[in-house]
Amino acid sequence: MVKRRFVRTRSLQSGMRIDQAIVDGTGRTLIARGTFLDEYMIEALLNRGVGGVYTIEGEEEPEEEKEASVSPKVKKVIEKVKVPDRAKVKLSESVKKRVAEGVSYLYNNTESENFVDATNNIAADLMRAITDNDSIAVDVGALKISDEYTFKHSVDVATMSMIIAKQYGLPEKEVYEIGISGLLHDIGKTKIPNEVLNKAGKLTDEEFALMKKHSLFGYSILKEKSNISPAILLGVLQHHEKMDGRGYPIGVQEDKLSEYARIISTADIYDALVTERPYKKAFSQRDALEMIMSMTDELDISVMRSFMESVILYPVDSIVQLNNGEQARVVENKPNSVLRPKVVGLTTGTVYDLAEDVNCASILIE
Repeated sequence: MVKRRFVRTRSLQSGMRIDQAIVDGTGRTLIARGTFLDEYMIEALLNRGVGGVYTIEGEEEPEEEKEASVSPKVKKVIEKVKVPDRAKVKLSESVKKRVAEGVSYLYNNTESENFVDATNNIAADLMRAITDNDSIAVDVGALKISDEYTFKHSVDVATMSMIIAKQYGLPEKEVYEIGISGLLHDIGKTKIPNEVLNKAGKLTDEEFALMKKHSLFGYSILKEKSNISPAILLGVLQHHEKMDGRGYPIGVQEDKLSEYARIISTADIYDALVTERPYKKAFSQRDALEMIMSMTDELDISVMRSFMESVILYPVDSIVQLNNGEQARVVENKPNSVLRPKVVGLTTGTVYDLAEDVNCASILIE
């Protein structure tokens, strides 16, 4: 049974689930409704003078319990055909906290003499998370560093870009540098007034023109720093450029578009699509991936392929709804078919190989 109650902030404990959104004065969501609180978030609430919040007590029955009626025969089929997902990048809670604090520091202290060192420390944390278990994939539904958009977006883009770069075959040094470029790709937004950056309505032509300058602002901020390579700078400057020359701020075409920018652009577009903002609703992960796949004129095809081979949309053991009316458990993901995994029907035990079995061509995950 789910019960809602008001809890004073000083009485909150890690693991409690908040039943309201915490927003700042500009309307940015700092903690999203439904988030499970940790000590870092509780401390932030205390520091902001929040006296108390509404929480949810009790949880809906987890999927494993809901499947108690699955027959032994179906369970046997699932275990027989299940193939574990490729190694996915994972960040421990301590690393998440350190990374969130680090990115917050960067975006609030662009003039600091420790700026480059702080950036390198964050990139090193992400690099270790990727190399420690030889990660070659990312669960796009599990990336979550902070509920503050700028910080979450920066780390999500950096992490996805590093995984794409690894899948693309780039050496470790370049994977690391792409992480730095991804972390800093929106640093120029620190020069955009909050009333423009977080405006709920449509931007005026003048406001949009200003917003499109953020990559130039970021380049200007970073080019004055020591030990930031030209490749990193180009990634920041060009991350909104397109292969067909219809991007900004300069409108360069394919032959002038850097490799780092091509990778960061793909991750940036995806993460922006799936994130709710004051001025737009979030796209579903599936719809966002399909939109990425349709952008063949704007994005690098090879990078797009590496992106699609890197992401896991439906992790093994997750439950999906098929358009034939049956629920199914995901038992195998295939790198070249992110939208069509192999699944087993929970009622019938039927194995649906959505990617390779022609008899499953009309079966879709809803």
